[in-house]
Amino acid sequence: MLGAIVLSLALPSIHRSQARIGSCISDSTKTCPICFSRNTKFLPGLKAQATNSSFQSEKAANSLWFFPSPPADSHRKKSALCYSNRFVPDTGEEEQFTIDRVEPLIVKPNLRVIADQTQVQPQTGSEAHELAKKLSNPVASLISVPFQSNFDFGMGAGSGWRYTLNIQPVIPVALSPEWNLISRTILPIIHQEKVAGTGSQSGLGDITQSFFFSPAKSRRFIWGVGPVLLIPAATNDFLGTKKFGLGPTVLVLKQQDKWTYGVLANHIWSVAGSDSRASVNSTFIQPFLAYNTKDAWTFNVNTESSYDWTGNAWSIPIHFTITKLIKVGQRPVSIGGAIRCWAASPEGGPENCGLRIIVTPLFPR
Repeated sequence: MLGAIVLSLALPSIHRSQARIGSCISDSTKTCPICFSRNTKFLPGLKAQATNSSFQSEKAANSLWFFPSPPADSHRKKSALCYSNRFVPDTGEEEQFTIDRVEPLIVKPNLRVIADQTQVQPQTGSEAHELAKKLSNPVASLISVPFQSNFDFGMGAGSGWRYTLNIQPVIPVALSPEWNLISRTILPIIHQEKVAGTGSQSGLGDITQSFFFSPAKSRRFIWGVGPVLLIPAATNDFLGTKKFGLGPTVLVLKQQDKWTYGVLANHIWSVAGSDSRASVNSTFIQPFLAYNTKDAWTFNVNTESSYDWTGNAWSIPIHFTITKLIKVGQRPVSIGGAIRCWAASPEGGPENCGLRIIVTPLFPR
């Protein structure tokens, strides 16, 4: 892909190198499109920074060919390149020198860049940090699709266990310059053994759908408020409530420097469904505290507590989570895990500690 005109360039620190003055600069394994030579070996591993039309050095290999557009007089195959006046074009001479600090590369305005598209440009630390901070904010203007695997043990008579994969797409929609609508879905896929009797059950659980109306610009606190729906989508009687429910949900958080802290809460009442099943009357409270590092590590502690007013029972799992933002291909992805320990659970519920594994593809705008 043809790049923009190069304005500036930062060079990696490399060892003593030999350069042919006035010749093209290329990866030694490829042929320069202008002079068709392969013998130059300096200035490898330069990567583009499209945001500011400059270039930044990277250790990872990425073949970039820098070459001038062919001059009007076709017999001249090479034109002037100047690196701190060390290059004298078209002399055919060679020089020995050491590059040990970043200096500007002065080029003619017609310099062009061709990049090897098989390489992926890395995300800068600041961009990754900002994405990680957005991921800590449930109502950020960022599309994400977390895949959250939960393993719980000690259920049923004590030897039962459950695996729950929560698929949780978060999709923001701009309603106006002042307001956003954030859709947050939790779709559980469950497999459990010896939880309901001695058998096993697999299938979908009930879906929880939340909508947050949130200001596009918040000064002191970030907040969102809206409805939450319980949708009886369970494919097995033991995996759901068979009740349709609704209620309010609210989120308040603060992001300050590298810290994010706040609380998400909702309450759901059943309003329709099977008369043979118990009514749903449940409060959910999720306080959270997250710390984001400059290199996109996130350390998080939260509790996803719920109180069943019908059964008069608490469920309180506490999570200690570590995640890291990386790139898979061209897609930023957050990966991580957590220890999931139960401070309280209803009769037959999980005991002791379990595990959580999180993989979250991000789709920044």
